[in-house]
Amino acid sequence: MKKLILFLCIIALAMPNSYAQQPKKPNAAEIHESIKKLSFLGSVLYLAAHPDDENTKLISYMANNVKARTAYLSLTRGDGGQNLIGPEIRELLGVIRTEELLAARRTDGGEQFFTRANDFGYSKHPDETLTIWDKDEVLSDVVLAIRNFQPDVIINRFDHRTPGTTHGHHTSSAMLSVEAFNLTNDASKYPDQLKNTSTWQPKRMFLNTSWRFYGSEENFEAADKSKLMEIDTGVFFPSSGLSNTEISALSRSQHKSQGFGNTGTRGSSLEYVELIKGDMPKDPTNIFDGIDTSWNRVKGGKAIGNILAQIEAEYDFKNPSASIPKLVKAYTLIQKLEDTHWKTLKTEDIKNVIAACAGLYMEAAATHNWGTANEAIQLQIEVINRSNALITLESITNPNHVTISKNINLNNNIKFNFKETYTINTDTKITTPYWLTEPNSLGMYTVKEKSLIGKPETPRSQNITFNLVMQNISIPFTKPIIYKSNDPVKGELYKPFEIVPVVASQLVEPVLIFENDTPKQVAVKVTAGQDQIEGTVSLNTPKGWTISPKTLPVSVAHRGETKTVYFTVTPPKNQSEVQITSTVTVNGTAYNKALIEIDYDHIPFQTIVLPKVSKFVRLDIIKKGENIGYIQGAGDVVPESLRQIGYHVAVINPDDITATNLKRFDAIVIGIRAYNTVEDLAYKQNTLFDYVKQGGNLIVQYNTNRGLKVDTLAPYTLELSRDRVTDEHAEVTFLNPKHELLNTPNTITPEDFKGWTQERGLYFPNKWGKEFTPILGMHDKNETEKSGSLLVAKYGKGYYMYTGLSFFREFPAGVSGAYRLFANMLSIGKENISTQPELHD
Repeated sequence: MKKLILFLCIIALAMPNSYAQQPKKPNAAEIHESIKKLSFLGSVLYLAAHPDDENTKLISYMANNVKARTAYLSLTRGDGGQNLIGPEIRELLGVIRTEELLAARRTDGGEQFFTRANDFGYSKHPDETLTIWDKDEVLSDVVLAIRNFQPDVIINRFDHRTPGTTHGHHTSSAMLSVEAFNLTNDASKYPDQLKNTSTWQPKRMFLNTSWRFYGSEENFEAADKSKLMEIDTGVFFPSSGLSNTEISALSRSQHKSQGFGNTGTRGSSLEYVELIKGDMPKDPTNIFDGIDTSWNRVKGGKAIGNILAQIEAEYDFKNPSASIPKLVKAYTLIQKLEDTHWKTLKTEDIKNVIAACAGLYMEAAATHNWGTANEAIQLQIEVINRSNALITLESITNPNHVTISKNINLNNNIKFNFKETYTINTDTKITTPYWLTEPNSLGMYTVKEKSLIGKPETPRSQNITFNLVMQNISIPFTKPIIYKSNDPVKGELYKPFEIVPVVASQLVEPVLIFENDTPKQVAVKVTAGQDQIEGTVSLNTPKGWTISPKTLPVSVAHRGETKTVYFTVTPPKNQSEVQITSTVTVNGTAYNKALIEIDYDHIPFQTIVLPKVSKFVRLDIIKKGENIGYIQGAGDVVPESLRQIGYHVAVINPDDITATNLKRFDAIVIGIRAYNTVEDLAYKQNTLFDYVKQGGNLIVQYNTNRGLKVDTLAPYTLELSRDRVTDEHAEVTFLNPKHELLNTPNTITPEDFKGWTQERGLYFPNKWGKEFTPILGMHDKNETEKSGSLLVAKYGKGYYMYTGLSFFREFPAGVSGAYRLFANMLSIGKENISTQPELHD
């Protein structure tokens, strides 16, 4: 039996997270761990800047070994990073990373919170960070998180005393945490928060330090450790058959968009925390020393603690339901507590334990994964009690707060299925990430509904409450409505049930480049939120542009089905940039939002409803050559962008990199971080260099200087650094103004560097051979000039170019100058190829 339990625990923790989207079904060992956690009334908050800054070893250790309520407060959602698994960047990447953090917390047992801070990209100093973020607003969010979570202990990931030595977001997170520690118990600070929460004073604050903070292991060994605690996070959990570090690796591996797959380890693993505020624990092995973490910390809690101790001692692994009578008694006493904080938390915890002990399964499944306001929704409801406990389903309460009497005795292992119908309220809000519903600034998200600040997701509004009676006590269990289907390969799949508009639309191309004044067909995708949609589609018409026809009819028969309609757009003769939106009018009501779906196996299916603006650019551009080969790296849209300006782009599989295959291309482009992520390129460098030698152009986009898969980046000396220019407005100087890259076939001017987004570039080389010519100079404020953003070298008959410029950000944003400069890079040395722009039908 024990071997079976161990096997099931290992399987539950190791299985792909797509299956973790299914309802949790704890086994006997997991139930026992949850019972032990009921008796611990202490909380620890880990705090840092980005999703990947978490320390899953400590989070898992605190949640699973100490049994503390543990949470991670990430100030941002990681919107400013790169995406290794798909094309989503900025806000949509923030949605993915939010869900990856929640997947990590489901794995390691923690909770997850955020502030309204927008990850605007790399920042070199907290002065810049806290100006762009709006320091007071983010500080208020940190104070609110502490007041709501009520941590006894706070652990910062970064050092507040070292501004300018690391990412400005990192240091800022620590500085804000330290400042918040002194404010959370002061009722005069952010008093509006106290309408819905209360003041709170954490007991102590630590910095999660290591020898790296001291410069070397030798310095660390010699350092004063009187304020340091040593925590061995490598503990082994027999109940799951995993070490804490193995659980930590599974948690860390949920960050798939960042390529953070992690191999689990076993054995001792030391973490160090340095006291920053509060008193040092007298017991060096107990971070909660001096804090009452028993039920005695709340008035009326002693009796509850005594009952829970009996339950833990008497727990029957073969019959968990034997614990239900005493669990219900403890639940009843919890409802009488005056301490609303612990009453709320422990009520939910003990209900989950009771349901698990009874083998209760309660589900309300809709016939589709979304519905619209005022629509009748049919639910298939399943309830089963898989124990000998006497349980009655007294009633259910639907999302409209209507209670429907049932009075069904749930006998052991007898499944009850029935159908219910309810109508979605007319004023029900669309399901979408709450932080994206209003226009945001570079550094801050706008959240009008203050009660949502800090929450990881928009709370589900469509829930069914199952009102059960056990031991003559009525206990409500609330479950979100879901949608499930069967996949022939993956089996049972779950999706959240969402509320969407009647109809949604978006232009298929987020950016459309017109290289001349020839008209183009523009596609608009219309998605029906319900059956039998009849309406008209229109686009706004900016001055100087012509859109024909003015409206188009659209008819969509089935919910979830999409139809595409086409407009003809004629740009002006001169360079112009405009924003275009689509509108669908149905029965006199205009709908102007897009429905975006994000579907990856490791996170729940995401439905996002947002205003969607496309950028149309009439671009003055000349090209030489037309056939481009592209070797993909880590999820960029450069190939699509090059096709927009008339290039024929073929994506090349590394296996197909041969001298014969490369001959047909005028240029080869290496995708971002390809040399960090594509192992096979280590064996293809000589072939690529030979291609250049024979007259080809090779453009290598940015890679990080760590984790390179190739030994030789270029045919000449070239070394990458961490140099970057984060100010997208930084002045750009032309180091070699007469160079072909700046003059042929397009004349590049300072105007071409206006309108760049997020940054100029990153991971520039800082050492290169004399064969290279640096083209551009740039620098951030108070820094020396960086001249490695664009390097070119003649090699044989062709040209090798390395660039850290962030074309992968600029192309999706429709930055004209980025297209013109890249066209020059593709065209260099192509004197015999026509310089006239192509005309398209």
